[in-house]
Formats: sequence, C-alpha cells, structure tokens
Amino acid sequence: MIRVNDLHFAYPGNPQDTLRGLNFHIKDGEIFGFLGPSGAGKSTTQKILIGNLKNYKGTVSVNSHDLKSITPDFYESIGVAFETPNLYSKFTAMENLAFFRSFYSNQTRDPKELLAAVGLEGDANTRVNDFSKGMKVRLNFCRSLLHDPKVIFLDEPTAGLDPVNLRKMESLILAEKAQGKTICITTHDMHVADTLCDRVAFIVDGNVNLIDVPRELKLQHGERLLEIEYRIHEGLKKESFSLDNIASNKALQLILDKHYIETIHSREASLEDVFVKTTGRNLA
Repeated sequence: MIRVNDLHFAYPGNPQDTLRGLNFHIKDGEIFGFLGPSGAGKSTTQKILIGNLKNYKGTVSVNSHDLKSITPDFYESIGVAFETPNLYSKFTAMENLAFFRSFYSNQTRDPKELLAAVGLEGDANTRVNDFSKGMKVRLNFCRSLLHDPKVIFLDEPTAGLDPVNLRKMESLILAEKAQGKTICITTHDMHVADTLCDRVAFIVDGNVNLIDVPRELKLQHGERLLEIEYRIHEGLKKESFSLDNIASNKALQLILDKHYIETIHSREASLEDVFVKTTGRNLA
C-alpha cells in the first residue's frame, strides 16, 4: 500500500537533511504508527506521503501512486486529519462538512452520521469558532472520512480529547481498520500507539531506529519477571520471581497459599521504555 525507499528531505535554507534515508513499507489494511519526539521528522514524513512536500530524494508510492507524478485523483483516495484542525471558524460544523464534501467526485458519506459517530450531532449547527479544542479534533476526523478514503493519515488524532472521547476515537479508528482501510498515525502518545497500531516506527533525528509490533517490542525489551505484592503482619511486601519454570516455584506457591495478594503482574517493558532504551531519547 505504502512504500518508502531511501527518503531524504531538507527544507529550503537548511543545509542539514530533516529526513536521512528512511526505508519502510505499510501493508494494506494496517494501522501503522510513526512515534518520536517533536522535531524528529514524523510530520515531515507524513507531509511527503500526502503530497504536500516535494523535492525529496528517494522513492515514495501510496496506493500505487508515485508521489513525484500524482494527479488529482490521488486525493480522492486519501483522507487527512492534520494536528491543527483546518476548519472554517465562521461556518457551522455541518457547513464545514458540506463545503469539503463538494470537493470530491466520488460518493461521500452522510455528514450527519459522521457527526453522530463522534458525538457532535447536537452541535451540527454550532459555529466552529465556539468549539473546544477536542470538538475541533473530532470534527477534523469527520472531515478526513467524508469521501470514504482508502488511506487515512492522522496527525495526533487524540490530542485534546477527554478520556471518554479518547476511547470513542480509538473505537472509530479501529472500525475504519475493520473496513479494510490503511491508517497512518503520527503521535508521541505511546498509549495511543500501543492500543491501536499493528506496527510502529521509532523516528529520531530523521532516521527510523526500529520497526516492529508493539507487543513484540515490549516483550523483547522487558524482563521475564513476575512481581507480586501481598499482605503480611508488618504490612505490604513485594517480591519478584522469574517466569522460567514458574509453575514449580515453591516460594511463589507458598505466598499464594498463605497470604492476601494485593497485585500481581509481569514486568514487560512499556512502549515508552522501549523507545528510550533503543533511541536514547525521551518523547518530550
């Protein structure tokens, strides 16, 4: 679906490349995450993939389109939700969607249904100028889905959302995947990446440091330990046990038999732990 080979890009006036030889591919129907700190090259990569930035070196194809020679029909096949919502503040939500809907020759979705899906049906006739940041993010997401695109690019799609709407947005993104859509998410939110992405790419200083499945990364870079907290007369006690041959570990069995267990969990790494360990950088 998306193939990138030896991608280099430098902004005019900047002698140093922002992207320095990126190589990756994104499968049809996959949710793929670009993770990294601000300034790492995530958004630049996305801008090239949607055809906004030219004069790059290397080869880039999206949905069988070579991006050095794209035609208007390319934009019929992709949907984009920018990190900063690109909306008309004096228009209502419905007027915004109706206006953007007129750009496409293909059949479009019902704006009312899209607004209902993100919980904005009651605000269809409210001017966007009166929307909160989270409401604008949700309307921006509706805009990206209007023409039922095959490939969807989402830049920080959950920024500014409260926990309820965050979960709703995650469910909607997974619903698009279930329909066979290919989705690219640019984010520094490791929870979003861990929850949604089939694979993630760590980008730092214009380079891809690592690409893999989130679960595999956490297992590979974690410790094979089981941590258990339990109550004894003196209070709360915590112990760790190796996962190897744990079924025959008599000390653990004794704790389970004799004490009240407060918590028990394995010590796989978090996705953020993996990022810091493999890149030497924090996400901030």
